[in-house]
Amino acid sequence: MNANVAFDLLRSIGLPHGDYAVFGSGPLLIRGIIDDAPDLDVIARGAAWSCAAKQGQLVDLPEHGVSVASFYEGAVTVGNRWAIGDVSIDELIDSAEIINGLPFVSLEHVRAYKVIANRKKDRDHLESLDRWLAEQHGDDGN
Repeated sequence: MNANVAFDLLRSIGLPHGDYAVFGSGPLLIRGIIDDAPDLDVIARGAAWSCAAKQGQLVDLPEHGVSVASFYEGAVTVGNRWAIGDVSIDELIDSAEIINGLPFVSLEHVRAYKVIANRKKDRDHLESLDRWLAEQHGDDGN
């Protein structure tokens, strides 16, 4: 799913601002670090979680020990906990960067999560992130 589709789907849910942020691969997708993602992961608290839980289909993810509100056949999932790593949802949301009107978890937190998850896609994403960061800092590798 490309960035335009993913973020339009998220906007259509109408989550209240200040209580959610895009995590997982979404912060890489919005910056063009990756070209697409199979789904969009969102963390939520308070009013945003209440909204998501009422509107979405609640789905248990036993492999992670969490439940999420699923939208558009899993294209967007909203959870009130992050099961991989020891993270504070409040810190992730409060420190989110607003891009195109949506809140995104910082790349620092995305990097930490992807290192812990250590799946093939996470390792690929870390390589893409490292290349992107080098380009942003003018490091041509020489």
